[in-house]
Amino acid sequence: MTDAQPNIHRRRLGLALKSLRTKTGMTLKEAAVQLVLSGESALSRIEHGRQRVPPTAVLGYCEVYEVREKEQREYLLYLAKLASSSSKRGKNLFEEYRIAVKGRFGDYLQLEEMATKSETFAHFVPGLLQTEEYARAIVQGSREWQTDREIDSFVRLRLERAKALTRENPLHLWVVLDEAGLFRQVGSPEIMRAQLDHLTRVASEYPHVTIQILPFAKGAHSGLEGAFQLLHFAAGPPVVVVEPLTTTLFLEEDRDIGRYETTMNHLRTEALDAAASLQLIRDAKKEHH
Repeated sequence: MTDAQPNIHRRRLGLALKSLRTKTGMTLKEAAVQLVLSGESALSRIEHGRQRVPPTAVLGYCEVYEVREKEQREYLLYLAKLASSSSKRGKNLFEEYRIAVKGRFGDYLQLEEMATKSETFAHFVPGLLQTEEYARAIVQGSREWQTDREIDSFVRLRLERAKALTRENPLHLWVVLDEAGLFRQVGSPEIMRAQLDHLTRVASEYPHVTIQILPFAKGAHSGLEGAFQLLHFAAGPPVVVVEPLTTTLFLEEDRDIGRYETTMNHLRTEALDAAASLQLIRDAKKEHH
């Protein structure tokens, strides 16, 4: 069965399978023969996310492509289950917090749950590092969520997402934060002090979290076009996530990924190192009074 409009999970699965095939050195034709498909065009449709792959067939791909790692196999199986669903979104956080999930954010939630690493450039404290009070002030200020019920649900969702940093195999998080994010008052001075305390604690105690501050003194920099995020997975290439005013965009083409990876590397170089960043966060706390 084919689909004219493949969903994000089908594309993710196709890209992951293409990456695995490429590593083996197999051509489309050679792999199609090994996988007992009708021809290389069938495999091409799968790799481009235009044809579903039954979850039961994933282990066959793992055998042909010599995928031995349990975590990688489980990731592919999970992705196949999402991709084979008639719905574009699965359950998990989307189902639990449906009232707070707007637009394509449900797709993003599933990608974030599957990711092993996140690299983020942000102008304010990213959701995974927000305190409850800071998150509430951000949500209220955005005016996207109107009712108290919607706001409460979205705040709880943000706190639930942060558990990715403390799970058994925690998400590795690398954040480059514009210095403005330390001084722009979100909520009250008390909220800002508590938020900056939280940043210093996480940066000091979580070895899988790196926080760098991009100082005002840097002037023009590589991230002037806006905030973005690179999500990395157990298999396949990363996904770039950008959020214009009206939607969430997922960029998956090699040229886009390469551009944002280069930009992130430049930002890491332009930002203060982790130790200097930690000191600047402590200094910024004194300015909120």
